[in-house]
Amino acid sequence: MNFDRLKKNIFDFIKEQQVKLGYRKESIRLYYPLQSLNRLLATDLNENEMKQALKAFAESVKDELGTIKVSSDNNRLCIFLPEEASEFIYTHTEQQGFIYDFIAAVSKHNVTIEEIIEQFRKYSDFVHVEKVNHEDFDYLVYFENGQPDDYRYCLKDEGDHIKYHRFTIEDYNDFHFDN
Repeated sequence: MNFDRLKKNIFDFIKEQQVKLGYRKESIRLYYPLQSLNRLLATDLNENEMKQALKAFAESVKDELGTIKVSSDNNRLCIFLPEEASEFIYTHTEQQGFIYDFIAAVSKHNVTIEEIIEQFRKYSDFVHVEKVNHEDFDYLVYFENGQPDDYRYCLKDEGDHIKYHRFTIEDYNDFHFDN
């Protein structure tokens, strides 16, 4: 089983959290719907099978992330990462780049959508920007070529600040926002 996408997703999530809140050596619990994990692993496992797969994942990344624990409840799985995981990700990933610039821009008061979109354009000439009619967000923005990341960013202009949500391609599509 290929765990690359799951590992990248965990690293990306923790890196995003560290950029937003600052680095702390702390344990972290990540909760995933079974369907999201199946998409990340390109599998079609039931809850018990997924727990076993996640135990294999935990073993494969033990040297980097420490002893990971897995639990589940009603097709919702929890991946418990010890303090060593946040420390490893902080010390072994770049402390600059798109996510840093994006979060710095989003964190400003009175920032405009155009200023946020400019952060994407700093990193690629292939940026998809779509004005949408949805109650939870106003714009869908992403890198068309998947570089520097392949997430879908849903932006909401709240007047004096911009809120965002970041989804994998599959999770975004699963929400059927375009309907």
